[in-house]
Amino acid sequence: MDSENETLRWPTNMDRAAIVERLVRVRAMAADAGLPDLAARLEGVEALPSAELGSKVIGALTWIQEKPEYGAITAQLAMVAMNLKNLK
Repeated sequence: MDSENETLRWPTNMDRAAIVERLVRVRAMAADAGLPDLAARLEGVEALPSAELGSKVIGALTWIQEKPEYGAITAQLAMVAMNLKNLK
């Protein structure tokens, strides 16, 4: 999936596996963009309980929203946040 070309019709039915997969990609994007703090916030998402995973996503989104130059990463985190209701 090409995240650069996704539209506002974001998937709102992502399951836990899709959420984790997206977060792993966001972590790599953060590392590539020189954002080690953000990448560190997303370390270990593969094994976190749902509540902690949700907390990490909201914390990361809050942190990056103040950095408009990273809109692509912000969009990916926002997409995940919209799907947190699907975590089980």
